[in-house]
Amino acid sequence: MSTTAKLNCDVKDLGLAEKGRNRIEWAERQMPVLRLIRKRFEVEQPLKGLRLSACLHVTTETANLAATLKAGGAQVVVCASNPLSTQDDVAASLVTHHGIPCFCIKGEDNATYYSHITSALDHKPHMTMDDGADLVGVLHSKRTDLLPDILGGTEETTTGVIRLKSMVRDGALKYPIIAVNDAQTKHLFDNRYGTGQSTIDGIIRATNILLAGSTFVVAGYGWCGRGVAMRAKGMGAHVIVTEVDPTKAIEAVMDGFQVMPMAQAAPLGDLFVTLTGDKLVIRKEHFERMKDGAILANSGHFNVEIEIPALEAMAASKRTVREFVEEFRMADGRRVFLLGEGRLINLASAEGHPASVMDMSFANQALSAEWMARNASKLEKRVYGVPEEIDKEIARLKLESLGVTIDTLTAEQIEYLASWSEGT
Repeated sequence: MSTTAKLNCDVKDLGLAEKGRNRIEWAERQMPVLRLIRKRFEVEQPLKGLRLSACLHVTTETANLAATLKAGGAQVVVCASNPLSTQDDVAASLVTHHGIPCFCIKGEDNATYYSHITSALDHKPHMTMDDGADLVGVLHSKRTDLLPDILGGTEETTTGVIRLKSMVRDGALKYPIIAVNDAQTKHLFDNRYGTGQSTIDGIIRATNILLAGSTFVVAGYGWCGRGVAMRAKGMGAHVIVTEVDPTKAIEAVMDGFQVMPMAQAAPLGDLFVTLTGDKLVIRKEHFERMKDGAILANSGHFNVEIEIPALEAMAASKRTVREFVEEFRMADGRRVFLLGEGRLINLASAEGHPASVMDMSFANQALSAEWMARNASKLEKRVYGVPEEIDKEIARLKLESLGVTIDTLTAEQIEYLASWSEGT
């Protein structure tokens, strides 16, 4: 661990900063929308004087978001939203080159993870930016003294939004939060194309297995599950989908996938990936039915989707056979392999989503923070969607950066769509 007298931080090694800077710059080349927002922020300073604590995956793309928020006048502090998702060179560069305090080390234990969240909250934020709602959770349980000064926040993930809406139902949420995850320019692209590609990337980097010809089980057919199933199918795998939602199950069938309960899929699968946002999706009774060599991975936010304690209890022995690959040998000789400690495999063994798709997600974060700063005093203590005008503007800017143009409605078409009197 390294700290610096100039800036309070806790990162692995500040000597990695130059490598991190090069990678951050590479990502920035593929984030034209965020780049345009940063230029405007530098002039307008919409976040001037606001302290902002961000609990996010500390990646090259996140670094560009943090730099954009700082350019807008915010005093930014960053901590990790997952113990295995930090890129240590990026954290070092944020501290060294951008002057942004970071509290995150890849592979940190649970106690360190929460101590880093506490350090980020010591910033006494006016605004929070979360990925999974752990920052919000600690604020509402252990740091309630800070709540009166918080104007609002944003949330990046499906899992976090589920937690926040539960807090609203219980009357527990103490400030307004924008569900960035629910923006169309986030979940339609980040969740589907980003998670689809990066999950497969993480699995292959960890295992170097061939997907073609394998039986690939996807648990959950939300936008993330759709993306992974589509990419696995494209690489030649036979894909089975498990679901609890009948509508999503029908969609998976019509998309060409075999659908069945996990109990039926367990003895068939060569590789299993969970993306549900729920707990205990793959459990003891499923482990008991798996074939020798079955591989388990998770791409949901938390490491609770696979019942790891049950797997450990069942195993006669356990060893690490490759980086991010643990072998659990059962008493009957079968081997089950767990990737990335059951944490987000796309960030545990790979680099997360490509920058070009995070460009839209983090543009939503930046513009939602700006909107929150302007409107917080008028908002109730609940979860809000991203304003439609922000969503459409990000889509417009992304199309422009790709050199794509689209049609516009004529005055006659606008009038027709707004009226009811003109029929057949």
